[in-house]
Amino acid sequence: MFGQIFSSSIDASFGEATACGAADIATLHIYSRMDNVLVGFNRSNSQEKFRNFHLQEEFDTHDPKAHQFLKLPFLKKRSRIVEIVAARDTVFALTHSGICAAFSRETNKRICFLNISSDEVIRSLFYNKNNNSLITVSVYASDNFSSLKCRTTPIEYIRRGQPDAGFPLFESESLRWPGFVEFDDVNGKVLTYSAQDRIYKVFDLKNYTMLYSISDKHVQEIKISPGIMLLIFDRAPSHVPLKILSIEDGSVLKAFNHLLHRNKKVDFIEQFNEKLLVKQENENLQIFDVRNSQLTEVSRTEFMTPSAFIFLYESQLFLTFRNRTVAVWNSRGELVTSFEDHLAFDCNTNNMYITSEQDLIISYCKAYPDNCGEEGVGSINISNILTGKCLAKIRADDPNVGISPRDRGNSSVIRSTVQEALEKVTALFYDEERNEIYTGNRHGLVHVWSN
Repeated sequence: MFGQIFSSSIDASFGEATACGAADIATLHIYSRMDNVLVGFNRSNSQEKFRNFHLQEEFDTHDPKAHQFLKLPFLKKRSRIVEIVAARDTVFALTHSGICAAFSRETNKRICFLNISSDEVIRSLFYNKNNNSLITVSVYASDNFSSLKCRTTPIEYIRRGQPDAGFPLFESESLRWPGFVEFDDVNGKVLTYSAQDRIYKVFDLKNYTMLYSISDKHVQEIKISPGIMLLIFDRAPSHVPLKILSIEDGSVLKAFNHLLHRNKKVDFIEQFNEKLLVKQENENLQIFDVRNSQLTEVSRTEFMTPSAFIFLYESQLFLTFRNRTVAVWNSRGELVTSFEDHLAFDCNTNNMYITSEQDLIISYCKAYPDNCGEEGVGSINISNILTGKCLAKIRADDPNVGISPRDRGNSSVIRSTVQEALEKVTALFYDEERNEIYTGNRHGLVHVWSN
């Protein structure tokens, strides 16, 4: 997911990277402190930071020789990138088939593959900054791909080419479908769900010790926010029971029922700090303040059900994605801004990144929204979240965007043109420390963009 180092609620399940749909809303929760800096300074600073970005490197996740030990035929085939994570000068790229490769930005060489078993299919990645390790969530052919297995490996060992130096996590848990594991970076917690015994458990992300469990067969879903969890129970005809729990010890902070329109399906229920967002089919958006029970409604013609959310808790804003466009709303349900020159190629949240200051969104967009043009070749847009302005753009026909000269003795060979690198991008990540953008495409190639 985008903004992974600074985000929360990264969910690992049996499917591939999130695909958005009206009936299956993707949600990303991002929490971070915003500095009190002038917007004008931020704008000029950001424009300068992303000026003259070039294609610097190309990494390939496909290696027929290295893949010979794999048993599963589909693991040996070239496959698109679905997730990119970067940490400590190391870039991790996960393919749709389940291969994960680690690359060094110091040597610009592939370090190793993280698949340590011949039948391992890696489904998700999570960088645990608490102990500088990478957590992989995998399924195995020997288990008929029926249960999730988690493994943590220190980044230092991966850098040494020792991906098998890690150890398994949550071995006591039965994470068979539809079970899941969810990593909450900001609260420093891990949520697991065992479908077999219908028990949720919360673990400490620092040392992986279990803190408490939630056993209630009527819990339908759990939403995690800063400091709290929202438990959504089985719906009654006219209401849905809800509980708000402390994320630290599981104690109940508030229990209440939210009234619903009968015979109308619930599009979504989301917790946004002290506000509860509820939307039913063809009804107004309801914003319920759990502190004082105040209810605000936003017309269904103004707020239509999005395909994905991004919650920015510290700035009290949230982003919605609908029909490949992005809009910014405040906690009162008021439209703050719409983005200019920002038509996303799709609503895949792995194609977007929110910076830690919550001021910029970096996304893969259509190069020319008003022009049919080359449908397969897009651009990387850097936009200001507060103003909606496009601050910088990396596109193939920009004469300032090219392939940078490199030290050929210490670099990978770039076989792609800039246009090919910007064609059918399937994953995107921004390394804020190095000021580099990494994109992955349908051919399993990772491209490095920087100035």
